[in-house]
Amino acid sequence: MKVEPYLLFNGRCEEALNFYRTALGAEVTGLMRFKENPEPMTGPDGCAPPPGTEEKILHASFRIGETTVMASDGMASGNAEFKGISLTITVPTDAEAERLFKALSAGGQVQMAIGKTFYATAFGMVVDRFGVSWMVINPLPMP
Repeated sequence: MKVEPYLLFNGRCEEALNFYRTALGAEVTGLMRFKENPEPMTGPDGCAPPPGTEEKILHASFRIGETTVMASDGMASGNAEFKGISLTITVPTDAEAERLFKALSAGGQVQMAIGKTFYATAFGMVVDRFGVSWMVINPLPMP
């Protein structure tokens, strides 16, 4: 069994993918636009995307380090809300923690500045420009 995050960016998925490529070195491993769907979503169940969203992303997957993250534009309406969850990046050095934290902070909001804690040589929390909450950590060994 495996659990993987699926992020719905409500119309900003391509922008987010490009940001994560630059900020985190993410590698996009798959991408399908609404217009490429072999079974177009139409019908009374409310799943049809709004008109004009043919170029929006129906589904994407990308890798950050060893982790696969999936993403979509969803129905490409409204603001994306990522509440009650954070993605955590564990790195082997303080320099890498600081570099990634700074990259994720660009256009975002720092929740806890990166610094030393009783459980890490470097730990910080940031909400990126898309509203995704991140924790960056170089942990101390567990006792």
